[in-house]
Amino acid sequence: MDSANERFSPLSTPSATREVLERHGLFTKYGLGQNFLVNDDVIRKIIELADVRATDRILEVGPGIGTLTAALLPRAAHVTAIEKDRDLAPVLADTLAPWADTFTLISEDALNVTPDALPQPAPNKLVANLPYAVAATVVLDYLQRFDTLESVTVMVQKEVADRMTARPGTKAYGAYTVKLSLYARPAGRFSVAPGNFFPPPHVESTVLRLDRMPACDDPALAAAACRMADAAFANRRKTLANSCKTYFANDPTTLAALPDIFAAAGIDSRRRGETLTQSEFLALADAFLQA
Repeated sequence: MDSANERFSPLSTPSATREVLERHGLFTKYGLGQNFLVNDDVIRKIIELADVRATDRILEVGPGIGTLTAALLPRAAHVTAIEKDRDLAPVLADTLAPWADTFTLISEDALNVTPDALPQPAPNKLVANLPYAVAATVVLDYLQRFDTLESVTVMVQKEVADRMTARPGTKAYGAYTVKLSLYARPAGRFSVAPGNFFPPPHVESTVLRLDRMPACDDPALAAAACRMADAAFANRRKTLANSCKTYFANDPTTLAALPDIFAAAGIDSRRRGETLTQSEFLALADAFLQA
């Protein structure tokens, strides 16, 4: 149990962050989305929302100087961090030196890392303050490719979190929402204001937890549902029939089968994509595979 006066991360203050950057002759790189978290209470809330336990093997993307990592390492069995900025490798070796035996750094673009590149046993939780430019892509990609991940707890831009958790019929609901819902469901969130970062970003942030909850056990069906979601939202303001015609314009076989696909799924092609539920997209996917 942590004492009331113990910091979750020794790096979670503006002065500590500046001191590390200055010691290593570095500066923040806006192109890599580097906004360093400098509020220990936010770190604590991330750890609690992620339900980090002593047996967990954590995967982190974008550790920066190790602010969140330094809070994860004493509370987990192992942390693997993926960091694209190679200038940060010596920084992390410095700031995380006390936990060298339970820390692995992979210096690579997160979207190029494959499951077999991770230390074994494989990580079971993703916990990260994600670079906002790739946050949505990373979350869906990792849930699709890293099947050992039981949950994902990430800091993202508020608008991205809204897309991740949107309901049918709302403005934020789209193809991405549908695809993400096939793999996971929301399990908690909280807001983080810009003043909690150094330097402050120009957007509001949200920490969101998603628990793996596959909507189907058939990878082919899930892939087809993702494709039908892309088709349904290819032209958001148009009907399903017209949007799908645009999406499958270069696929004459599927184009010809669209009326039968809608009929088999029991879905009115005059509806719009944002009105369809997850189960209806799965019905369309099943009809698409049978066509």
